[in-house]
Amino acid sequence: SEIVIGELRDAGFKVCGTVSTIWGCPVTQSATDLDWAVELTDIFLRMGASDIEHADHDGQGNPVAVYDYYARIMDKFPNPDLHVAHFHVTRGYGLANVYAALQAGITRIEATFGGIGGQPANFLDRSPMRGTGEYYYSNPDAVGLVTMEDLLVMLNGMGVEHGIDMELAFKMGHMLEKVCQRPLRSSALHFGDLPKYGEIKTHKNYDVNEWKAKYPQPRYPIAGVPEENWK
Repeated sequence: SEIVIGELRDAGFKVCGTVSTIWGCPVTQSATDLDWAVELTDIFLRMGASDIEHADHDGQGNPVAVYDYYARIMDKFPNPDLHVAHFHVTRGYGLANVYAALQAGITRIEATFGGIGGQPANFLDRSPMRGTGEYYYSNPDAVGLVTMEDLLVMLNGMGVEHGIDMELAFKMGHMLEKVCQRPLRSSALHFGDLPKYGEIKTHKNYDVNEWKAKYPQPRYPIAGVPEENWK
């Protein structure tokens, strides 16, 4: 790894190291030792990594554990530019974990429009994929990163400056829904931040049937169920 990182940096590339599954691993069914995670961060930086992504790929982190870890990281490596927080929303803790990371001094957060991300292709095309053991969930919606739109709304409400054009971000979110031909996970995109944003501008009552009419949902084969009853 050190040789590869060195060659990439010599060629002008930045290299991001990843400390993965810090709060829980779906393969080993256990959490990573936090001392080892901090040490792995040190190893990556000494090898020449430009920054480190600290990832909760399985969505098992909670705000208390997240704050504890990032406080350790910032104590040892206090430059916030070195660290990127990465949270999945499998258990619904995504934005709460972002808040905990911010409280610990982290300033770089990864997010995706509509929450797309996670297991390969799952949230994008709703096609469950098989993997190692329990690694891949059978529900294609039980994946994905913190949504960009919801994150921006939260930061705005907290008075945190982020430098992102909200109107353009919401337009991008709507564009992505058109590309995917279905509503995505972002609550802010559907219900709005300010009145001019989102469906709340023209629809006082959110009607999921309107979305289904706009974006026909794919139908999935279900074992033992006649095709006419597929959902």
